[in-house]
Amino acid sequence: MWKTTTVILVLTIGITQLFLSNTVIDVPELPETFWGPERNKEASKEIRPFTITVPKSVIDDLNERLANKRELVEPLEDAAWTYGISTTSLKDVVEYWRTKYNWTERQALLNKYPQYVTNIQGLDIHFYHVKPHLPKDKKLKVLPLLLVHGWPGSVVEFQKIIPMLTTPRPDRDFVFEVIAPSLPGYAFSQAPVRPGMAPAQMSLVFKNLMLRLGFNKFYAQGGDWGAMIVTHLSALYPDSILGSHINMCLTKGTSSLLWRLIGTVLPWLVVDNEHHAWMYPLGSHFSRLLEETGYMHIQASKPDTIGTAVAASPVGLAAYLLEKFSTWTNPNYKFRSDGGLLEKYTLDELLDNVMLYWVTNSLTTSVRIYSEQFRKDYMSSKIDDVIVNVPVACAAFPHELLYQPESLVRDKYTNLIQFNHLPRGGHFAAFEEPALLANDVFEFVSKTEDIRKKAGKDKANTEKKIKEPTKI
Repeated sequence: MWKTTTVILVLTIGITQLFLSNTVIDVPELPETFWGPERNKEASKEIRPFTITVPKSVIDDLNERLANKRELVEPLEDAAWTYGISTTSLKDVVEYWRTKYNWTERQALLNKYPQYVTNIQGLDIHFYHVKPHLPKDKKLKVLPLLLVHGWPGSVVEFQKIIPMLTTPRPDRDFVFEVIAPSLPGYAFSQAPVRPGMAPAQMSLVFKNLMLRLGFNKFYAQGGDWGAMIVTHLSALYPDSILGSHINMCLTKGTSSLLWRLIGTVLPWLVVDNEHHAWMYPLGSHFSRLLEETGYMHIQASKPDTIGTAVAASPVGLAAYLLEKFSTWTNPNYKFRSDGGLLEKYTLDELLDNVMLYWVTNSLTTSVRIYSEQFRKDYMSSKIDDVIVNVPVACAAFPHELLYQPESLVRDKYTNLIQFNHLPRGGHFAAFEEPALLANDVFEFVSKTEDIRKKAGKDKANTEKKIKEPTKI
């Protein structure tokens, strides 16, 4: 009897909420806020070549801190990574960092792709700009693709996928020209000096970056914060976006939560049988989400406190960041003594990412995005509720932090033309499974380009019929 009552109650609330939430949110026009210090008002708008060059004194200081680190507290017996990073593993990481990691070589690898800096809205924005090598015997379209990372990542995540996207494929008539910026406040991109730069405001910065580079229309791809920034780009500036590919497609709000609850008793209304385990039992998935998002509360409320504490020590910084690359890659890795860190990454790759935070002292400025996202004035603006009508693809990876089925995603992304479940991978898709993600992007863009071609032909035929004289 209680099950029937629950179903009726949940359905009633759900249907009521659907009707009440059917309000169309107007697309706001964001101001061209100047985010930089006063001295940047005279900054040149030119695009300047950039090379990562870290002074030897910075590396010497780092090595000294690693050598003189405080003794780490021993982990509990058989706890593995269930209490967070295992200090047993961390000792090995620190020793490798101090004695074997070669920054000179790693810096050279990070400099292998062309990099630039340009001032957008008062901030120097760093980005990779990688053009494809086109074969002489084949005519290919070159399509601009904006790649956007999140936290605790950086442009390091894209080192393996960039050549996969910029290399022509025999079965495609297009290839990508990749633009991969560092988010404002991350690594070599300048941080705003005043409050208010949330993901929506970052989307405007990146739209302006693409315009500066001469791209009025472009494709975009992102995960984590990158997914949200790309979503805002698509919602707020649809005329600039040819299509958006997202790993970590999420919709928020009461409606989404209610449908999740409805699915606990009527799962076939929400998710297909094949992917039922990706979403239910609800308790276990919410437990994982609760366990993995403790960091979010403090970063959303006191970012400068946690930023200052973590950034004070390279060992602390490594512990804070590397733990996410374990459990966000695969939740089962926390039961392994090594945290599974080397299953998908090399230690050099992981330390490259840590180094970008360390040498630029950007941990504090990077985590402020959480506070900006959850500011009362930002949340009350309802900007996150603006519908996306441009072509969108969602790539669902099995170990992502949270899964939403296609039925829920379509509420936000009305022109969803691809929703693929990938066979393996977690939160850091471009870093973990670059080939899978690159293939998915090519598939989506191929579909989108075919739709555009057909629409162009239909329009041309219509115009031709209008211009043709009527025969009597």
